[in-house]
Amino acid sequence: MPVEQFTPGSAAVGGVLIGSSVALLWLAAGRIAGISGILGDLLNPGGEDVVWRVAFLAGMIAAPWLYQLAGSVPPGGGPVVGSVLLAVAGGLVGFGTRLGNGCTSGHGVCGIARWSPRSLVATALFMVTAAGTVFVVRHVVGG
Repeated sequence: MPVEQFTPGSAAVGGVLIGSSVALLWLAAGRIAGISGILGDLLNPGGEDVVWRVAFLAGMIAAPWLYQLAGSVPPGGGPVVGSVLLAVAGGLVGFGTRLGNGCTSGHGVCGIARWSPRSLVATALFMVTAAGTVFVVRHVVGG
């Protein structure tokens, strides 16, 4: 998202909603709202707590549609790459989340809130890698 489109008000509201939902899931069910863990355990045969995992993921998928039904257009748009590249990228993200024992939402939002040393290191690595990627794409490759 270009800097010109930054909206601090909606970003703050979104942050409060994410933080509140993470805290609510932790307090009400004792569960961590890390997406890779929720999906990974759901795909595990014989896994437990299937109902809340399906409800959580269904809510994530349904939210943009409900937002649009309410009369607003979800921010963003469709993918700007082909389907094959999108599938490969998704597979790499899935592999990375399993390799890192969690995804950015799990480590960055939930893990840091619990002062998890592993999550603090993982999130620092995510941020350094993201900054390096932006630098290379903008200043080396010229994208």
